[in-house]
Amino acid sequence: MKQIHDRNISLLSLFIQKIPHNSIIHTGRLLGLAGYVLDLRHRRIVLRNLKFAYPQWSSRKVRTMARRIFQNMGITMLEICQLSFLPKKNILAKACIKGEDNLVNAINSEKGIIFISAHIGNWELSLLHCSYYIQSGILLVASRIRLKMLDRWIQRLRSSSGNILINKKGALPSMVKALRKGEALGLLVDQSTKRSEGVNVDFFGHKVTATPVVAMLAIRYNCIVLPAFCVREKDGTYTLIYKKPLRVKKTDDLKSDITSYTQVMTDMIENMVREYPDQWFWFHKRWKRYYPELYPEAIKRRDRRRKKRFAKQNQTKPGKINSEDF
Repeated sequence: MKQIHDRNISLLSLFIQKIPHNSIIHTGRLLGLAGYVLDLRHRRIVLRNLKFAYPQWSSRKVRTMARRIFQNMGITMLEICQLSFLPKKNILAKACIKGEDNLVNAINSEKGIIFISAHIGNWELSLLHCSYYIQSGILLVASRIRLKMLDRWIQRLRSSSGNILINKKGALPSMVKALRKGEALGLLVDQSTKRSEGVNVDFFGHKVTATPVVAMLAIRYNCIVLPAFCVREKDGTYTLIYKKPLRVKKTDDLKSDITSYTQVMTDMIENMVREYPDQWFWFHKRWKRYYPELYPEAIKRRDRRRKKRFAKQNQTKPGKINSEDF
């Protein structure tokens, strides 16, 4: 019975591997359009984020871009599903490299490396491709996904190339240990953090919070910070872009240096998003810490959850509104 099961799994894996990329692109676009029509919650978030980031755009241009964003996300999700079944050689063949010298020089430096990236293009392909290319696992620092089944699947995918995953909470000692040994870290640094854990930077001309951890480690341990992005080209192929290592002039003011370094990283991400606006993850409530009015439905949901929580605790007094709760 087990042999039959294993054979069926092997046949399914082979079938998924053989699905043509053009089919994934066409199906992903249809899936994305369906999401745009049916998923009102995330459509609102995307439309408001775009209008907030590009106030000069017309409503028509915002809607057109929003549809393209949903379509690209549909393609990316199907591609990530297929990645789970692809062997090393297929993954390496999926993308060409731009800025290969930047990557090779960083690896040959024997210093610790922090790869920073964003949820743009196919970020999961970037993680797998990089670790296969350098023939070494990367310590990936990320938050756990609430849906346990999805979290387990993503962890298996990311670790399939030898990467080691650790939860962002309490990750600092492991990160320091890896950098001291000259190893590589990988972080996606384009999402919001709690005010108590972040520093204030500008993103598309508006104040946001961003993690200072990369800047702190880079300054303290003199490691290399290498921006890496995986973007989809017009023909559906992918390019892995390795930018030059980021540097910032050190002063006697450590706090100011950390903020400046974090702003440099944020500017790098903003430039990539401006170049490929339809490929970034606009579904995230990026400006929620300082502009919660952009997401009124999220505030209402948060308030309903708070009321239910207080009711269970036999409390009737509503809590103070805090944008960090949603």
